[in-house]
Amino acid sequence: MSKDKQFVSEITPQGEDFSRWYIDVIKKAELMDYSPVRGCIVFRPDGFEIWEHIKDAMDERFKATGHRNAYFPMFIPESFFQKEKEHVEGFNPELPWVTEAGGEKLEERLAIRPTSETMIGHMYSKWIQSYRDLPVLINQWANVVRWEKRTLPFLRTSEFLWQEGHTAHENEEEAREETMKMLEVYREVIEEVLAIPVITGQKTPSERFAGAVDTFSLEAMMRDGRAVQAGTSHYLGTKFAVAFDIKYLSRDNNLEYAHTTSWGTSTRLIGSMIMVHGDDRGLALPPKVAPTQVVMIPIGPPKTRDAVLARTDELFADLKKAGIRVKVDDRSDVSPGWKFNEYEMRGVPVRLELGPRDMENGVCVLVSRISGEKKVIEQARLVEEVQAMLEQVQREMYERAKGFMNEHFYDVDTLDEMKALMEEKRGFTLAGWCGSETCEDQVKEVTGATSRNIPFKPAVVKETCLCCGKPAAHTVVFARAY
Repeated sequence: MSKDKQFVSEITPQGEDFSRWYIDVIKKAELMDYSPVRGCIVFRPDGFEIWEHIKDAMDERFKATGHRNAYFPMFIPESFFQKEKEHVEGFNPELPWVTEAGGEKLEERLAIRPTSETMIGHMYSKWIQSYRDLPVLINQWANVVRWEKRTLPFLRTSEFLWQEGHTAHENEEEAREETMKMLEVYREVIEEVLAIPVITGQKTPSERFAGAVDTFSLEAMMRDGRAVQAGTSHYLGTKFAVAFDIKYLSRDNNLEYAHTTSWGTSTRLIGSMIMVHGDDRGLALPPKVAPTQVVMIPIGPPKTRDAVLARTDELFADLKKAGIRVKVDDRSDVSPGWKFNEYEMRGVPVRLELGPRDMENGVCVLVSRISGEKKVIEQARLVEEVQAMLEQVQREMYERAKGFMNEHFYDVDTLDEMKALMEEKRGFTLAGWCGSETCEDQVKEVTGATSRNIPFKPAVVKETCLCCGKPAAHTVVFARAY
């Protein structure tokens, strides 16, 4: 079997089996591999570099809004979880415990960090004494462990990488402002860097973070119509401050509890990006996070090889100097066609082809991974033309994903209508909800869909509940989710 045919056969078409396509692509593109520990993965260099670019984009914005990075222990005493009842009940099913160390049984069990509100609450109670100590604006980049029963690489693993912001404020107004500010930071990165359109809104009470007063989320639509929660921001009120005694002496000389927030995104953004943009040819990576933005492929017979390679190296240096992440594939043991397929599968945004005739004419060819457009450009304008095509690819990826979401977004009036839609089509539905948990549970039982959020800007406002027919308290996005 030729290498070209072998390549095509190794990726299951999306329409045949989307989950199989996803696994085929992330393994074939060498983003990850399975570890010997159940539910855990190894990030291979390309997969980790994508995370580094996401991390850099987030971190830059965090610091621009006054936040600083710190690090807290991954082991959390069991007694900490007992202080906030709702919190421990929410996480207890997923907690792994350390009970023995150094050959001796521990006096108190230690949880491996599922999230850090309790540990950070304990530390803030020591650091915060006066209103002069507020606000505290801290973020940490860390790993967390949640012992998932069903796992899927990047999207849901027992151990994953993330950032978690934790802030403390004098009053509710400032804390809520922080909660929404960070939600907007997330939206900006997810839409403008990852080219993923999202729906921002508030979680229903049954879906909010354990221990939060209010939870806000960003929901993204995958190409199979399922939802992924791309990020969350929580207003915690004074719940954790009361539990961990985070008090400060106010401007009026009174002891008051701080108002706290937490917010987080994780490596599930990588999985979301793959499922939003990928196609039957493989990955499609937004230029802003692609490990390789441009791959250069010299073409031509052996007698011209040295001259073409010499010119390729010169153009490579120009692109590299301009800060473009570029790679040259000058292997002679595989065909140009095989290379074209290989880098399309790996999602490289732009391909540059250079042959002997191109050299004679002082041109080269740029090819877009997204549109397939081939553009002959002058070598003298290489940097400007490459930058323009990268910007175009980034823009087109967002527009394509936005168009797909719009085409697969439906509004329904009844539960029967939603059930039929979920069985016949893929996508999100917008429906009225009276606010009762009974009706929300009924939607899940009948359709398999869960409430994703109450969008800030719904396309239409529903007047009646899809289950009971009573007046709708909210218009809600429902979808099946990962």
